[in-house]
Amino acid sequence: MSDIAGELRESEVETAVSAPRAVPGRQDAGLLLGLMGLGSILLLWWALIHFLAEPGGLGERFSPLAAFASLRDLVTGSDLFLHVAVSLKRILVALGFALLIGVPVGLLVGLNRTFEAATSPAFQFLRMISPLSWMPIAVMVLGVGDTPIYFLLTFAAVWPILLNTAAGVRNLDPAWLQLSRSLAATRWETLLHIVIPGVLGHVLTGVRLAIGILWIVLVPCEMLGVSAGLGYFILDTRDRLAYSELMAMVLVIGALGFLLDWTTRMLHRHWGHAG
Repeated sequence: MSDIAGELRESEVETAVSAPRAVPGRQDAGLLLGLMGLGSILLLWWALIHFLAEPGGLGERFSPLAAFASLRDLVTGSDLFLHVAVSLKRILVALGFALLIGVPVGLLVGLNRTFEAATSPAFQFLRMISPLSWMPIAVMVLGVGDTPIYFLLTFAAVWPILLNTAAGVRNLDPAWLQLSRSLAATRWETLLHIVIPGVLGHVLTGVRLAIGILWIVLVPCEMLGVSAGLGYFILDTRDRLAYSELMAMVLVIGALGFLLDWTTRMLHRHWGHAG
């Protein structure tokens, strides 16, 4: 199989040489425009509170100044980082389960037409069911705690990974498969050296989509009777009427979600064309 690996490395070199490089000036302009967009959102937030909220009323607790003041207090404390760590752990565990399920099944769907025909209607039916609709069933069957959260998050994340993996198999270059057959490669060698590297970009695309879904589903899932996590903290601030802390947590959730998406984009940029 060294011949196959050599052929693939040569194709990677050709792709890398022909790929256009990013222009620094355009990157700086894009960063500036992005910062201007974020600034516009903050300005709109301030204007809505300033012009619509009554002076000294409840609405002022949702203002940017109050939120950033509470955010400073939360960052200097210790509870915030505990909740962040618990939520990130749940995201990573559920993503791991989704990969363990979605990638092998996606490979099987892409490689076996009979299996695809038998499972496609069921998969399309299941993926259209909102993960949150399973919350009462998950609690009744699995109880409270992390177990139902892992189930709900995995159910939410598995579909983009599975479907993107299957799409990656279908989009494999037939010349690569023909090369493996001409070199008398076994099925395992073809899978290891051609199929998996060839679908890596699609898998990473599925991971990015999955993380976006996970981050949205996480907050309501963490209101299932757990005692830590970003969703739990949101619920706690609401019960304590600490609305400035609630808005600070909204900022934290948005910032962490942005960082997770940025990380997956960087992974896709560096590893997405490995095949």
